[in-house]
Amino acid sequence: MASKPSIPKGTRDFSPSEVSKRNYIISVIRNHFENFGYQPIETPSFENSDTLMGKYGEEGDRLIFKILNSGDYLDKVAADELQNINFKQLTPRISEKALRYDLTVPFARYVVQHQSEIEFPFKRYQIQPVWRADRPQKGRFREFYQCDADVVGSTSLWQEVELVQLYDAVFSDLGLNGVTIKINNRKILSGIAEVIGASDKLIDFTVALDKLDKIGEEGVKKEMLEKGISEQAIQKVQPLFNFTGTILEKITKLSDLLSTSDEGKKGIEELQFICENVSKLGLQKAILDLDVTLARGLNYYTGAIFEVAAPKEVAMGSIGGGGRYDDLTGIFGLKNMSGVGISFGLDRIYLVLEELNLFPKTVTSGTKVMFLNFGDAPAFEAMQAIQKLRAQNIKAELYPDNAKIDKQFKHAEKRGIPFVVKEIEAENYTLKNIVSGEQVQVTLSELVNKL
Repeated sequence: MASKPSIPKGTRDFSPSEVSKRNYIISVIRNHFENFGYQPIETPSFENSDTLMGKYGEEGDRLIFKILNSGDYLDKVAADELQNINFKQLTPRISEKALRYDLTVPFARYVVQHQSEIEFPFKRYQIQPVWRADRPQKGRFREFYQCDADVVGSTSLWQEVELVQLYDAVFSDLGLNGVTIKINNRKILSGIAEVIGASDKLIDFTVALDKLDKIGEEGVKKEMLEKGISEQAIQKVQPLFNFTGTILEKITKLSDLLSTSDEGKKGIEELQFICENVSKLGLQKAILDLDVTLARGLNYYTGAIFEVAAPKEVAMGSIGGGGRYDDLTGIFGLKNMSGVGISFGLDRIYLVLEELNLFPKTVTSGTKVMFLNFGDAPAFEAMQAIQKLRAQNIKAELYPDNAKIDKQFKHAEKRGIPFVVKEIEAENYTLKNIVSGEQVQVTLSELVNKL
């Protein structure tokens, strides 16, 4: 007996309605990407393993899907070696490629590989799926789309200002009120680690701090202690656990805390420039907020860090994020190439719009009119009319089989097709509204106008 078909955990099938809604979000994002001057590129679904490994920290590396070499992938490993070899030593020998984890590292590889063809600063956008071997849960999948916009080849902080505006433009167009764009700066985190005497534990410190909203103050302190950060150092950052006030008030508090750190002061200057100019230019619907606990565990951010929170009435993780990564292309041999970018979490945005009932009804509208089939001769006449309707961008189709009329009507009802053409006689069309039951006779031009 054949086994019941299934799909891997963390992946999904999408119905026609779901695909239409996803396409709607993508079209809004793409439209604003292009309005802001970003150009589209695409990269392969999988990369060489050494392109991806070591770029996301230890946690990220564990979540990369490795692809087994084709053929006899154990051919290069001697049988006696298999008794003693561990998985870290074995993996590079049996897997030379991996599914991409995000779009930023492949973009950095693209820039380095195509640098002679690119006009800098280069503004690119990319809308493609990525894969992560994560534990599936609400809003977290193993296969999902990212929608990224990045600028590479400019250190100007006006790019950060513009990216905040880009977030605001997209979420305003989608009708999302109350979205919070959280901002921080990696230099501030480095400065804090420096003033508390934990510079050598910067990554451990920031990763733990980033979990404040998930595991709470005590959980963060416990993790910091476990990572070797002293009780005294943790005491010095106590103000960060209850960091409230306006952006200006928070910057003032940070200035006091980081008065002895040049790196920290540089981070404050950058934050102040971005926040002041965003405030002067204004936002439509989004709220900009300084969140000093925002760390994003990725190793490559060096300046501004962004994370977007959904409206408070929706229980959802971040729906976007990004930051500046001055040194990212350096890992592929191209030095002094600064970049900054943001990402939109398509799947989570979908869930938020669905929960708040924000999808326009027209998004899922399918065929507008179906012509009944009474045999080949009438079907030919129907197809002539259908051609003309389609030329006017009216979605129309012919029921393919000369089946019973009841069956054809039921098909239209189940598909949600609102109109049916019952018959054609002397270039007059009998049009029935399935919802209201109203029936009229119209010419072809009248049919076009009515639909």
